Amino acid sequence: MQNYKELGLKAGLEVHQQLDTGKLFCACPGYLRNEEPHFSITRRLHSVAGETGEVDAAVAYEASLGKEFVYQGYRDSTCLVELDEEPPHQINPHALEEALKIALLLNCDIYPISQIMRKTVIDGSNTSGFQRTVLIAHSGFVETSFGNVPIETIALEEDSARIVEKHDKNSVYRLDRLGIPLVEITTVPAMNDPNQIKEAALKIGEILRACKVKRGIGTIRQDINVSIKGHDKVEIKGFQDPSMMVKTVEIEVERQKKDKKKEGEVRNALEDGISEFLRPLPGRARMYPETDLPLLRISRDMINDLKKDLPKLKHDIRDELKKKGLSDELIGLVIEGDLDEFEVLLKVYSKDANLVGKMVSLWRAEFASKTKKSVEEIKGILNESVLEKVLENVASGKIHEGDVKRVLLKIVEGTPVHEALKVEKVDEDALEEEIRKIVAEKPGLRANAYMGMVIQKLKGKVDARKAMEILNKIVDNKKG
Repeated sequence: MQNYKELGLKAGLEVHQQLDTGKLFCACPGYLRNEEPHFSITRRLHSVAGETGEVDAAVAYEASLGKEFVYQGYRDSTCLVELDEEPPHQINPHALEEALKIALLLNCDIYPISQIMRKTVIDGSNTSGFQRTVLIAHSGFVETSFGNVPIETIALEEDSARIVEKHDKNSVYRLDRLGIPLVEITTVPAMNDPNQIKEAALKIGEILRACKVKRGIGTIRQDINVSIKGHDKVEIKGFQDPSMMVKTVEIEVERQKKDKKKEGEVRNALEDGISEFLRPLPGRARMYPETDLPLLRISRDMINDLKKDLPKLKHDIRDELKKKGLSDELIGLVIEGDLDEFEVLLKVYSKDANLVGKMVSLWRAEFASKTKKSVEEIKGILNESVLEKVLENVASGKIHEGDVKRVLLKIVEGTPVHEALKVEKVDEDALEEEIRKIVAEKPGLRANAYMGMVIQKLKGKVDARKAMEILNKIVDNKKG
């Protein structure tokens, strides 16, 4: 087993997460398309000097390859901004708000004024040859079991074009992804063990999912910066799943121990944990100011307003649901399902959180299986207003909690709501009389066995809780 402390392992994360808003610098929609593109254009990459007057080494390397780039677009969702034929529009306010919420949840300080920058793109994945990016926050932290991991910076930037085909001398990109807002979170290289990297990535992921972000493969991309004592930083790109981080870092440490050059570079993460060379490590020479946009100003009032409405994190929600009496099984189902619906319905009937939890999660799935309908169809039938009506009848005493599941199943099977809610009941005296008859006919059984007989005989015309109370009393008396 490696002694990572002795090796001087230092690792940091860069997390790139797409936001679920329109594009960052134009009014185009931010979604991917599968239809045949309407048009294509061809460009070549030329190296240009950055703000320092120097040409970045990574830029010079890519330009020397003489590649040709083809960009595919759509007439109804690709605009002149994406084609680099029109200046960018003002920054998308919805994307900015979500990025600021993420920064606040990561305990960062917000920059009141920031310059939107151009970052030279060296692989042809942007029609302009650069990516627009703006620093919005700094000096935060994320809490982990091994201590706080410092957050160095948070930036808001535009995503690159989507690769469709890649060959030695040409690449084909699609412009549907170009310009989708990305939040880039960079940690300090303060982690000294591969498992710490994985945990920090998962913690950051939990915070991101509490905000308005896109979900699914390709919507989050994670890079790791890794170095050991005596070796320059190596950036490993392309993680979709944090579970591969541990193995990849372990293999990279072994590679760096044997590396005679000791030089930094950018590598691509492969599925088996091995990485491959991509290009030299980029430097600061690829950054220069965006001249088509004014300075970004973020007011104290805007930050204070956002603080009032920050989303809750999953572990906080779990604690709150547990306090409300929800079982561990239902907590997971409710969080992954419709939490807002659960909260609304709990205000209608707050006596039993587990009943409400079953209505919005467990029973819908069960009814879908019984009736061969999809869960979405069941949700359409048992929508929030229907569930609210049923719970109102429970709260008023018109039906009992034990009747709810049967009432919901009747509604799913086509019974009108008002008819399903007409639950015929046996009065308490008659119920006790029937139970005594059943017990007398088959003495010596357990209460649960009698309960099945009662339900079968009375065909749902019974309050199950009251029936069990009577049964326990009768059975206990018989034992006495």
